[in-house]
Amino acid sequence: MSETPSVLVLGGGSTGCGIARDLAMRGVDVTLVEKGNLTHGTTGRMHGLLHSGGRYAVSDQASAEECIEENRVLRRIASHCVEMTGGLFVQRPEDDDEYFEEKLQGCRECGIPAEVLSAEEAREIEPYLAEDIQRAIRVPDGAVDPFRLCVANAADAIEHGARVETHAEVTDVLVEDGEVVGVEVEHASTGGSADGLDSFVHGEPGETSELYADYVVNATGAWAGQIGEMAGVEVAVRPSKGVMTIMNVRQVDTVINRCRPKGDADIVVPHETTCILGTTDEEVEDPEDYPEEGWEVDLMIDTLSELVPMLADARTIRSFWGVRPLYEPPEVGSADPTDITRDFFLLDHDERDGLPGMASIVGGKLTTYRMMAEDIADHVCEKLGVDAECRTAEEPLPGSEDFSVLRDWMDEFGLRSPVGLRSAERLGSRVDDVLGEWDGPNPTVCECEAVTRAEINDAISQSGTELNAVRIRTRASMGNCQGAFCCHRIANELVPEYDEPTAREALDDLYQERWKGERHALWGEQLSQAMLKHHLHATTMNRDGDPAASEETVDFGAFDAGADEEHGDARAAGARTGVADGDS
Repeated sequence: MSETPSVLVLGGGSTGCGIARDLAMRGVDVTLVEKGNLTHGTTGRMHGLLHSGGRYAVSDQASAEECIEENRVLRRIASHCVEMTGGLFVQRPEDDDEYFEEKLQGCRECGIPAEVLSAEEAREIEPYLAEDIQRAIRVPDGAVDPFRLCVANAADAIEHGARVETHAEVTDVLVEDGEVVGVEVEHASTGGSADGLDSFVHGEPGETSELYADYVVNATGAWAGQIGEMAGVEVAVRPSKGVMTIMNVRQVDTVINRCRPKGDADIVVPHETTCILGTTDEEVEDPEDYPEEGWEVDLMIDTLSELVPMLADARTIRSFWGVRPLYEPPEVGSADPTDITRDFFLLDHDERDGLPGMASIVGGKLTTYRMMAEDIADHVCEKLGVDAECRTAEEPLPGSEDFSVLRDWMDEFGLRSPVGLRSAERLGSRVDDVLGEWDGPNPTVCECEAVTRAEINDAISQSGTELNAVRIRTRASMGNCQGAFCCHRIANELVPEYDEPTAREALDDLYQERWKGERHALWGEQLSQAMLKHHLHATTMNRDGDPAASEETVDFGAFDAGADEEHGDARAAGARTGVADGDS
């Protein structure tokens, strides 16, 4: 073992980035590898709920207690990533009175602040709740930006000496003399340097590298079983898919939960400029290969309209699916994934499987990522003989160190107040560095999310031509028009540092990523919006005559079919019509 112990962390989601930060702050030599961008897996495909623990207060009280504890920690250390919306568990006439009382009692037993509201009091908070609701329980739920949170953890890890390599997929776990000693990774083209985070392994696309370390941490979430299989051990992850549907505006400003036992389509989360509806819970075999079905989107809208009727006529701008990294000890054997605990587990493969050099951290949820990271960092330090305490619950993340939104920023940087406010919320304490040091005009590049040219260029300086990494840092192209009016402006900021074909290819990659979610929302006004976007891209921007375009980089064939076949003829003909205020 070297004088400074080395650790390989596999997985660039919230837990992996949290582990890298924790270990780096303790003086450990840390390397993190991720096969895509940061947040490529479950972290980037969740509804953004900062749990109070209320959802688990009846069925899984251990998880509920962890949630409320970490809810308070994240409000303190990640304030620029969190919006404390509050939450309501709403009872409809058909919902069970006994369960309502169990929920209230469970919250109090777990230390979760809970207050009963009458129907009238609940509608004073959220006027668009259904007229026939019975009552509600108010809890301290919130919304968290998983992209901002993950990048902040990775950035702080690097600040403390860690190395982060994205677009490097683990293809094998290296075992020598019965001990894990490292991994083999295959490099992919990034268009930049590892999300702008310190790239340390320079490989051409398709090349492989062998990375060695004193200890390996498997924090790959729903993919943990695949990593375990490479090492010859079983990690009994049971991936469970869930759909999330994004609405065009914030129909509510409070997290709305259905107060009933487990079920599909029971939560609405206000997130930034939108609302996210969730979700389903269906076990899948492969975390990357599963059907994305139209009926799941229908279920979200139809069922949650019972709580918030205006959702039935609102415009849906996209849907996406995520896979939960549920873990169940083999001896338990629940048939229903909704029965599996949301608690997390640390698997010491030396103790459990006789394979030293590696541990896996599985289960859990984003709200408890820091607690999970602390638990396994303690384990790793004990294994490596490192005597250092965890400091991640006390030291704020970059962007959350003593900042306040001041009107002076708007005047000083020449921004309209709403734009300056949104910039300040995203940048936190970095606002002076990013906006104050910008030299030149600073127009708004993305109107939907109020992202300025200064923010785009700050993200490009860290992410190169990987515009999807720019997107997760700034939220540009994630608003109402889904990039119809800003994707080309974002790509334009790559020139003249990068040549035109490179910028065109980066633009196509960003458009295709946006299209993946939009294709599940092609009915009514959104179908017209999508066709407008297609024509802007294909004609106004001369995509059909662009020498940089190819069949591999741009694919709008689905538009020629007129609609997403998964949704059937009725929906394609506009069965779901209606537009809410704020449509593009």
